[in-house]
Amino acid sequence: MKRVIIIGCLCALGILNAQARQDTLKYRICLKDKAATEYRIDKPEAYLSPKAIARRVRQGLPIDSTDLPVCAKYVDEIRRAGVRVLLTGKWENFVTVSCNDTTVLERIASLPFVRSVEKVWTRPARGKRGDGQRDTLINRLDSLPGRYYGAGEAQIQLSQGNKLHEAGFRGEGMTIAVIDAGYHNADRITALANAKVLGTNDFVNSTEDIYAEQKHGLSVWSCMAMNRPEVMVGTAPEASYWLLRSEDDYSEHLVEQDQWAAAVEFADSVGVDVINTSLGYYTFDDASKNYTYRQLDGHYALMSRQASRIADKGMVLVCSAGNSGDDSWKKITPPADAENVLTVGAVNKEGVLATFSSVGNTADNRIKPDVVAVGYKADVIGTDGNLTTANGTSFASPILCGMVACLWQACPTLTAKQVIELVRHSGDRADWPDNIYGYGVPDMWKAYQMYLKEK
Repeated sequence: MKRVIIIGCLCALGILNAQARQDTLKYRICLKDKAATEYRIDKPEAYLSPKAIARRVRQGLPIDSTDLPVCAKYVDEIRRAGVRVLLTGKWENFVTVSCNDTTVLERIASLPFVRSVEKVWTRPARGKRGDGQRDTLINRLDSLPGRYYGAGEAQIQLSQGNKLHEAGFRGEGMTIAVIDAGYHNADRITALANAKVLGTNDFVNSTEDIYAEQKHGLSVWSCMAMNRPEVMVGTAPEASYWLLRSEDDYSEHLVEQDQWAAAVEFADSVGVDVINTSLGYYTFDDASKNYTYRQLDGHYALMSRQASRIADKGMVLVCSAGNSGDDSWKKITPPADAENVLTVGAVNKEGVLATFSSVGNTADNRIKPDVVAVGYKADVIGTDGNLTTANGTSFASPILCGMVACLWQACPTLTAKQVIELVRHSGDRADWPDNIYGYGVPDMWKAYQMYLKEK
């Protein structure tokens, strides 16, 4: 839930925030080039972190023009036109701004380096703000003697991830970024106190507290990060985590894809190996922006284009397929249509498809979902600190994501794209993939054995 914003604070920060709240429109400004950049491809240390460079070197990946920051000269000129710059996206070369005056954007659109301008957000007439109250913590966790994984046993055993753990691959040394809507109470829950959090970042509103936001990200993260033997052990209990927020739970606009793109680039910059996102979009508050089936080609949506680049930067993206299997849409939701990602559908703990799980294929007939994992009655942590269950491909994705991190720990010589292919080919339907189960339930121990055989 949102915290109450107290109007009337006279400090400089309060005044700035009040001005920001007056903005009624946000725009994505796509640029033509990076011709005015002060950076060079052969000098990446000026704009990429040592970890990001090392990842590319290790996987033999080139540093190219998409890695160059958005030209500061262009950004400054856009700012001087009278808008507030919110975000920049270097891979897709855009600037996201807010303002109240459409004529300002008309002037910006005429600048020689601007390719296009698109409205991506309109302030809702009535925002549904929360009261900022945290849930009461109970933290009453019952152990299951003799069952090491506790409540999480079935969801890791379905894909044999427990065997990777037994072999010593529990995610240590791997960094996972979770991009979601909020992590309500995650900083106060005893059951997650020993999870390794490297940091947080909010790409929706930097003045908000992601631990007082929506609970979805908490449940998602707990599938991987829990490390309480005989209570619940997640699929990557020794990995390190960045908790990032890109989803604005109070409206549904294209700007959330700009925020997601910025979060992905941040994950790259801090040396993340694997990204989980349990977000997807196909309808918006502005219905004219809604997607159609023919646009599910991995390139139409900004989010899908961004996702399709992630493996080229040496990271693996694991994303939810969507929960539209029971409704009229039925199909996967961007970024699930992206290339070179692992899109995850949902099954129950016996491997039977959950009826809500979105189906493929993509518009250009690529297999989607890629694989499936437990997403029906998945075991997660609730905002009160107790174990509970949840339904959705939102949970199938992190359950698999944690195991992918452990597999990559076990197979360190592989590139991101090779990890994706290995997971696909370990699926129980790898010889006859379809648009419902994809390549099926992956066997992570089989994938490891396949790696050792080919090594």
